[in-house]
This record gives sequence, C-alpha cells and structure tokens, in this order.
Amino acid sequence: MTDKKPDTTARRAILVAVVLIFVAATGWFQLRHFIDQGHEIAQPLPGVQIGGPFTLTDHNGERVTDETYRGKYLLVYFGYTFCPDVCPTELTIIVDALDRIGPLADKIQPILITVDPARDTAEALKPYVAAFHPRLVGLTGTEEEIASVARSYRAYYARADEEGDKETYLVDHSALTYLMGPDGEFLTTFSYGSPAETVAKGLRKFIQN
Repeated sequence: MTDKKPDTTARRAILVAVVLIFVAATGWFQLRHFIDQGHEIAQPLPGVQIGGPFTLTDHNGERVTDETYRGKYLLVYFGYTFCPDVCPTELTIIVDALDRIGPLADKIQPILITVDPARDTAEALKPYVAAFHPRLVGLTGTEEEIASVARSYRAYYARADEEGDKETYLVDHSALTYLMGPDGEFLTTFSYGSPAETVAKGLRKFIQN
C-alpha cells in the first residue's frame, strides 16, 4: 500500500481563489467606502497624461475635434447605446448632477464617446443622447479613431464575445467619467456608481462662477 501524495495543484488553486476573493472583497470595500465619503476617485499617477487631441463625428453627422469644445468644461463618458445597465445609469447620474449645479451647468459640455462604433452611427446616437439631455453630445468615428481617443483617455473597452451574435453582442468597458478643463487639461474622474450629489460637489469644486 502506497501513501497518496497531497494534490498540491488543487490546493494551490484553492489558495489562489481564496486570495483573489479576499483581494476583490477588500478592494470593493475600500472603493465603496471612498464613494460613501463623497469623494471623486484619486488623481492618476504623476506623469500620466489623460486626454488629448481627437477628431470624431457627432450625433448630427458633423466632424468635430477637441478644439470644437474649447472654452467649455467637458464631462466625458465612454459607453454605447446597446449597454443594458451601466451606461444608462451613469448618464442619468451625469444629467442629475448637472441639474443640481444650476447655472454652472452652462459651462459644461457632457459628451458620450461610443466604444461600439460599428453599431453606434450618428443616426443611432442622435435619439439616444436626446433621451437623456438636450445638450448631451454623442461622438462616434471609425474603429481607429475610437481606439485612438480611448487610448488618450486610458479608457478600456473590448467586445465581450468575439464569436457571438453580430447584432446583440455586449462590450466590456471602463466606467469612469472624466472632467476636462476649458483648455483641455485633465481635472479629475468620477467613479462608477458615484452619487449625483458627489459628482455635483466635484463639479462645484473645479468650476467657478
């Protein structure tokens, strides 16, 4: 009779799984606590550039660039019209926050940049953005143009199932809202799920009468 050796591979897998669950739970707790305290998320590391020049097409079919919006603060969100929950939630928060700051909102241009240019044509974006706010601008472009602006904002996106249905697929994407200054400089970001009052408070902090 021989002694059975412990299944070290299985034990290692279990240990890794436990560690990952702990890290995930800890990270969520810290993020939730941060949001509950009414803060926007931390600034990026020093030297990390956020934002930059772009050329895209707006929901009216007009070609625009970053220079088109100079003189306005920008609230930029990367999402797409087929998004089932996250995007509608975040866009609603953005609109609510703008309503909360009154006349200061006139200094801000809210923008949705699609991460699904194949389906989000200007024609598809127009009724979508109008359903949220009359001043919300939807921007689309070629695959290359969207990839370029996403890189400049450090925004992540990827089709969830490359082999799935070509009409009903989902797109995984980051869910930060970026606040850019009138000169195009990065100011801060608001994390997914931040309450509208938190976003409004952050906007008041940066935008002066």
